[in-house]
Amino acid sequence: MSRLPLGSIILAAAFILVYFGLAQRLLDKMRISDKTALLIIAGLVVGSFIDIPIMRGDVQVAVNVGGALIPIGLAIYLMSKAGSRKELVRTVFATLATVGVIYFIGGYLMKGEVRDRMSVVDPLYVYPFVGGGIAYLLGRSRRAAFVAATIGVLGLDIIHFVWLLSTGTPGNVFIGGAGAFDSIVIAGLVAVLLAEVIGETRERLQGGPESKGRDSSLLENLRGINRERKDGEGGGGK
Repeated sequence: MSRLPLGSIILAAAFILVYFGLAQRLLDKMRISDKTALLIIAGLVVGSFIDIPIMRGDVQVAVNVGGALIPIGLAIYLMSKAGSRKELVRTVFATLATVGVIYFIGGYLMKGEVRDRMSVVDPLYVYPFVGGGIAYLLGRSRRAAFVAATIGVLGLDIIHFVWLLSTGTPGNVFIGGAGAFDSIVIAGLVAVLLAEVIGETRERLQGGPESKGRDSSLLENLRGINRERKDGEGGGGK
């Protein structure tokens, strides 16, 4: 094998966590049910083995179901659930910024032969960690961070496709396929974990979720989650 199926391993671990209800609070904040999350994870794993050819000729293009179509569909759903227009705008900005930073790293910092500059580091692992970090810093919310990280990494394949077309260079493009699948999964995981850990810490320090400019139904949902958590903690102490 040319690479370890790290993305599939991570998704398998996530499936177990969701199945046993250990990720319910995070999923509730992202407005995804446990059952839906399990179906998405299963779809990502199975879809990672399915490439759909969409263009033949000098530039041959295939889209991976698990690495491109499902993440794009999930991103659209999450953006539709944005708590405010500000969050939506911030998500778009964070996504574009993540694409730009990753493109800069791949096109300039890590360009060269083996052992030149930073090329000794596998970009498949550099992209998701950098992308996940940038996505959280600019997106802030869990949904925005996840969308910016996954679509940001996926954007590198799209840029490559556009470059081949614009320059008339023959080549193959596997959007969301091959090693990109691992990068997309890791990027989404890093972004969400950062948002969850830091966001949870902030909410605890300020006594609840920030309410200014946020959708009332979302705030009620978050407060309900916090109440359930406190009830559970109180019950455990009896």
